[in-house]
Amino acid sequence: MLPEHEALLIFTRKQFPELSGTPCDVEVILKGASDRHFYRLNWQVDRKPMILMVYTLARRDNPKFVPATLRLKKIGANVPEVYAFDEQSLCVWLEDLGRIDLQSFNGHSWERRLPLYQATLREAAKFHGVGENALTPLDIDELEPGFDEALYEWEQGYFLEHYVRGHLGREFSNAEFNAAHETLRQLRRRLVRLQRCLVHRDFQSQNVLIRGEEAWLVDYQGLRLGLAEYDLASLLYDPYVNLTRTERSCLLRYYADHRGLDFNDVREVFYLCAAQRLMQALGAYANLSRNLGKPHYEQHIPAAVSNLAEVCAEGQGLDELRMFFAGGL
Repeated sequence: MLPEHEALLIFTRKQFPELSGTPCDVEVILKGASDRHFYRLNWQVDRKPMILMVYTLARRDNPKFVPATLRLKKIGANVPEVYAFDEQSLCVWLEDLGRIDLQSFNGHSWERRLPLYQATLREAAKFHGVGENALTPLDIDELEPGFDEALYEWEQGYFLEHYVRGHLGREFSNAEFNAAHETLRQLRRRLVRLQRCLVHRDFQSQNVLIRGEEAWLVDYQGLRLGLAEYDLASLLYDPYVNLTRTERSCLLRYYADHRGLDFNDVREVFYLCAAQRLMQALGAYANLSRNLGKPHYEQHIPAAVSNLAEVCAEGQGLDELRMFFAGGL
């Protein structure tokens, strides 16, 4: 066993004295772009494994994981149990939800995937049902800063800097992009006029774990006020998986019906949010692959570009955005 794993076990046994002397295999969990570290502690006794999360303060949202867990659990969402939390050492011991995420069903038949996506959407509906007016100022202070025009503009700038300029080599300040920039301005102004609710912020297939036929949430430390359709776009236009236009429409209608919402109203905002989300994702893939030493993220760019092209064709007033990425991968 590596020395750092021994140190983790010593610290864990201080938290759980009943495990003193109990043999344990430490498994490193490698997944995602997070600066957090995850370990599966497999105890060699009749005890379920647990997950140890070790985080840093490099990201503002990392310390929000435990408060977000408690908030989601309070409204009945499927989230892991927090066994212990040491704020000084930046460690959290969690229930192990298993190894199977929603993405792993990508190659399965639609008949198999459909109920899993429906279960995932039912989980989303739980926190999307918490509107901004239902939260106190203290509640809001515990969340990450909500989506406002400044955050939407930041996401758009992230896309322009890292994908359009960095990845495609296009100088987006040229006059030929003026109409596209005006479309960006109109997009964020349309979004900020809409009523906000609790959103996951990174609601994609790798952040949904499947146990039996139930969906469980992870990586929700970015919980904040925003638009439900942003989460829906993150899930249904997830570049990590393949969904057809018909399958997306089926799931979007299921969600609208489940919440008693007008499908056409949800669909209209969905495409606006999908454009916003996919631009953010393209900025992230380009930045991670070009600047942060994670070149494997570049493989997701073509799917995200294809999805964004579809969204611009389907959504109202989005066509000019094509100027930024047409012909680019």
